[in-house]
Amino acid sequence: MKRLLNAALLLLALFSMTSCLAGKFMCNYALKPTPHGVDDIERTRYKADSLLDGSTAWYDNLKEKGILKDIYEDGYNGKKVHAVYAPAADPANANGTAVVVHGYTDNHYVFLYLVRMYRDELNYNVMVPDLQYHGYSEGDAVQMGWFDRYDVEMWADKAYEIFHNDFTVVHGVSMGAATTMMMSGDNLPEYIKAFVEDCGYSSVWDQFSTNLHDSFHLPPFPILYSANRVCKKRYGWDFKEASSVNQLAKSYLPMLFIHGDADDFVPFDHLKKNYDAKTAGYKEMWVAEGAVHANAYASHPEEYTRRVSEFLKKVKTLQTDDLY
Repeated sequence: MKRLLNAALLLLALFSMTSCLAGKFMCNYALKPTPHGVDDIERTRYKADSLLDGSTAWYDNLKEKGILKDIYEDGYNGKKVHAVYAPAADPANANGTAVVVHGYTDNHYVFLYLVRMYRDELNYNVMVPDLQYHGYSEGDAVQMGWFDRYDVEMWADKAYEIFHNDFTVVHGVSMGAATTMMMSGDNLPEYIKAFVEDCGYSSVWDQFSTNLHDSFHLPPFPILYSANRVCKKRYGWDFKEASSVNQLAKSYLPMLFIHGDADDFVPFDHLKKNYDAKTAGYKEMWVAEGAVHANAYASHPEEYTRRVSEFLKKVKTLQTDDLY
């Protein structure tokens, strides 16, 4: 009996140690990917052109003319964070301000198609941040949107100071969409009027569970539980509290939900979870037929632009009771 007990304790110790090491590995794998930041800029410049041809030439032209400008500020935790901003194509008649939020391992270059859409086609001022650990922003690790939302709120404030426009829409893709949804449940200034989320996940826990299964064919227990504890200890947040669904339950501002029905990275069923979680305020849903992850615009550029434009026009015309 004593030998069995000792053997059981040894196995338990080995299991705990293995789980701990695996949890640390997953936390690093998910939240500290390489390359990142400045080292990964060139890859993402090419990615921007693959999503909409001529994007980097458009960007460089505005930079050379001094229209598109860089800005650095202190983030919520004192880290130096970066963004670029530009006035609308016709500044005197700007329809509002758009804050465009990129996805996981991307940066402000990648979704230039949205920046061009808002500035050149919809005549919006634009503010485009690099989230922490991405692009030219500092940061210890990817935050998966949870603490990123505080920096995006700061950038919305900065855009308001620069452009003095009282209609701001926050539009995010993938992790940027999760950031957008997480932000929507906070107490926000009156000039933030609407949100557009494109293929965001329902929670970090749900997303990492999917990734663990798809990449390693493993269930959440015990590795994800261990990684969650590591994240909480290192970075001050955990995978379950980083929930779009929980924040959407507190959201009352208008939101357009977009998701490709061929998305197998952030599974399509996250769309319904997110949409159903928002029970207050105006909302719309668009399923982009045949679109894989973060490819709704590339698959349907004209319809994407039309739906975003019509949604924003409707938000501006709705009465207060309809909005909330």
